[in-house]
Amino acid sequence: MKRREFIKALAGSAAAAPLISWPLAARAQQGERMRRIGVLMRSPADEPEAQARLAAFQQGLQEAGWAVGRNIRIDTRWSVGDVARLRRDAAELVALGSDVILAGIGGTTAALREASRTVPIVSAQVVDPVGAGHVASLARPGGNVTGFTQLDYSLAGKWLELLKEIAPKATRVGVVREPGIAGIGQWAVIGAAAASLGVEPSPIGLQGGAGEIERAVAAFAREPNGGLIVVVSAASFAHRDLIVTLAARHQLPAVYFNRFFVTGGGLISYGANVIGQYRRAAGYVDRILKGAKPADFPVHAPTKYEMAINLKTAKALGLTVPPTVLVRADEVIE
Repeated sequence: MKRREFIKALAGSAAAAPLISWPLAARAQQGERMRRIGVLMRSPADEPEAQARLAAFQQGLQEAGWAVGRNIRIDTRWSVGDVARLRRDAAELVALGSDVILAGIGGTTAALREASRTVPIVSAQVVDPVGAGHVASLARPGGNVTGFTQLDYSLAGKWLELLKEIAPKATRVGVVREPGIAGIGQWAVIGAAAASLGVEPSPIGLQGGAGEIERAVAAFAREPNGGLIVVVSAASFAHRDLIVTLAARHQLPAVYFNRFFVTGGGLISYGANVIGQYRRAAGYVDRILKGAKPADFPVHAPTKYEMAINLKTAKALGLTVPPTVLVRADEVIE
C-alpha cells in the first residue's frame, strides 16, 4: 500500500473509533476492570496526519490486548488555539481520573506536567525533555514522564547538509523556528555546521501571526542565494501551509522536518517516522496500565527516519535533484 493510502486508512480507522467508544463499557466482561486513557493532541480533530497518529496508537493498544469499550476508555482532547485552552484540557484529562495520558506535539507534555506530577504521562514526540525539565535524564526519567523524542539534535546539521546537496548555490539559510529551548538547540547545531559548509544562518521567528511570518520571509528573500530550514516546533506544524506557500512564492529551496510538508508542496524533508512512535508509545501505556512506573522506562530517540522529495517542486525551483539524494529517498512525489 502506498504511504498516502496507508495514512488515509489509519486516519479513517481513527475517525471510526468513537463509534465503538466508551458506551460499550456496559457490555464489558464481568470482572474485567475498565481503564481510562487520556490523549492530549495539539492539532485540529480533522487533521489527517494527527488522525493517523492516533490510529497508530490505538492499533498498538489493540495489539497489546486492549479494546475500546471492553477494558479501556479513551478520552481525547484536541487543543487547538491558545495556551490557556491547552492547560484547561490538560487539567480536565487529569480530573477525569486518567490512569495514564498520551501527550502529542507541542506544549502538551508541559501542560500535563503542570496539571499533575503523579499521573503517568507518555510523550509520543517530545523535542527536548531534559532541557525542558520534564525528565532528569533520558536514561532515568525519575518522575511521571517518559516516552519518545522527535529528534536527536544532530539531525539539524543533516538538514543543512541536505540543503547544500540539493541547492549547492545556497550561501544563506533562514532557520524558521519558534523561540524556546528546542528552537535554540536546533539553531545552535545549524550554526555550528554552517561555517564548514560556507553558509550564513539567519533566524526567522514564528512567534507572531501570519502577517509577521510573511514579512520575515519576504525580508530574508530580498538577498540572493537563500534557502530555508524549517525546524521542529508546534508553530511550524500549525503554519505549515503558509510556510510552504511562502517558500514557493519567493523561490526558496526548503528542507523540512516531516513529510507532510512535502505532500503539501514542500521541496524535501528528513525526519522521524512519527506515526511509528505513536505505536511504540502504546507499548509504554500498556506496561504502565499493567503496573509499571514511567520512571522505569528510558526516553527513547527515534529509531526510523524517512526522506521525502517533491520533484514537481524541485522543477518549479529550477533544481535538479542529485541521484545520490534520490536513491536515499523513501518517498518521491512526481
